[in-house]
Amino acid sequence: MASTAAAADGAPRQLVGALDQGTTSTRFILFDVATGSPVASHQMTHKQHYPHPGWVEHDPMEILDCAEQCIDEAVALGGVDPASVKAVGITNQRETTVVWDKETGKPLCHAIVWLDTRTRSTCEFLKQRIDVDRVRELCGLPVSTYFSGVKLRWLMDNRPAVKEALDAGTALFGTIDTWLVWNLSGRVTHATDVTNAGRTMLMDIRKMDWNDELVEAVGVPRSCLPTIRSCAEVYGKMAGTVLAGVPISGVVGDQQAALVGQSCFRVGEAKATYGTGCFLIVNTGDTPVFSSQGLLTTPAYQLGPDAPPVYALEGSIAIAGAAISWLKDNLHLIHTAAEVEALAASVPDAGDVYFVPAFSGLFAPRWRQDARGTIVGLTQYTTAAHIVRATLEAIAFQVMEVLRAVGGDLLESGVLGASAGGQDGGGAAEATDDAVNDTTSFIREVRVDGGASVNNLLMQMQADLVGAPVLRPAVVETTALGAAFAAGLAVGVFDSPESLREKWTLDRRFQPELSVAQRAHRIGKWEKAVQRSLGWIEQDEPDAEDETDGEEEAAAVAEGAAADE
Repeated sequence: MASTAAAADGAPRQLVGALDQGTTSTRFILFDVATGSPVASHQMTHKQHYPHPGWVEHDPMEILDCAEQCIDEAVALGGVDPASVKAVGITNQRETTVVWDKETGKPLCHAIVWLDTRTRSTCEFLKQRIDVDRVRELCGLPVSTYFSGVKLRWLMDNRPAVKEALDAGTALFGTIDTWLVWNLSGRVTHATDVTNAGRTMLMDIRKMDWNDELVEAVGVPRSCLPTIRSCAEVYGKMAGTVLAGVPISGVVGDQQAALVGQSCFRVGEAKATYGTGCFLIVNTGDTPVFSSQGLLTTPAYQLGPDAPPVYALEGSIAIAGAAISWLKDNLHLIHTAAEVEALAASVPDAGDVYFVPAFSGLFAPRWRQDARGTIVGLTQYTTAAHIVRATLEAIAFQVMEVLRAVGGDLLESGVLGASAGGQDGGGAAEATDDAVNDTTSFIREVRVDGGASVNNLLMQMQADLVGAPVLRPAVVETTALGAAFAAGLAVGVFDSPESLREKWTLDRRFQPELSVAQRAHRIGKWEKAVQRSLGWIEQDEPDAEDETDGEEEAAAVAEGAAADE
């Protein structure tokens, strides 16, 4: 476990707390309302259970215990008067599924974690009951092992205690946010928010309510489902911990919380989280955009029960920081990840070397599970520095491709007109080379977070390849900050989303430096390298996977990898 606290200055202040429950750990952070800066925090890890290959489980009681301890420890460490805490927000790992008995309050089994793949056969069963295109039309998602409704159906079919409690009407279902809200509110509130409900494969993405057709197709009783609420309203009051009586007034899934924490409240605003993988979300406004390029359609946020929902497109990249780990652990080109930037910067360019890190295929937007990793352009001139620099560039190229796919979807849907342009400078709005297929010109800026975002050279590469500024915030805890923002809005300590933009502070801005011609040339060479990586695995080879299944699971892998960094 780990704890930190800012020194108290003695001045009276209002605080908002954020409980950030992730795949491997839980933390509670207190933010100063006036500045949006963290003043105290505490973090604890919890155990991962792997009962069978491909299975991943958590103990919901252990997660609850960690949450309560983190709250108490952060308040104590910071020397905080509980009366100064005006609200608590919750953000969480999405899709992880809990079923418990409302009479005993005990889980009926371990939680099935988002990346667990045991439900493949359940997905095939559901595809026989409802057309996959119809599912996507209703909820914006594919039929996948990733989503909570499929996990709930598996529990019904394979855990007698769950089936019996559902039949008896005593079972409650929820994702981690719902489990925490129910317990922290004194077992009063059984509710979830639109961002978490939107990952169950059961919610009507337009009506923001459970969809009867989907619920019936999956075959789960509607009585066990939580009420769907907005991200910013009072769910109840804390019934335990030192914060008893404080409103629980914000709930947002982790990736959407980071979008809120980055103050991406306008159409086309984007955030990228760089971790082991990379996860991108782009605000698409008040209309859901259905992707033709393998991206997920999802609620971005709804900041109040009377506020309109806002939607997003999501894309995932499997290998980002993991490629740097590969350089260290497999090739031994570096001793620590911290060496990467200096070594890559020791050469002016990658020496015409391109690295496609398709270790397990390519994820969004290509979804090619037959691809494998490739390094092209090697000569006797090539050094370790060139390969390391090409590795950083590979991360930036992949992010550029996802943003380009988002741009294509937005133009196709009419959300952005063909004349939509990026910011002045950097040449993004001017690029029209068909070979580049430049639809990133809608991007005015990209806000970044996650462990790898501290690499200045990588962020400069990203700005160059997107053709738009990359902005890194001063407060890196953007997921927790987003939950705190939502909670504060609900109780009035923040006035509006626009007022939250004033809390967002810049650490560093990276301006694009490549010309349009240089950028087009570099992207063209990347495209050639990617083509070399395709078709390496034949469909009848043992490690070849069904392409659709790979798409569905890829999003899960990359999201968790990004979120946990």
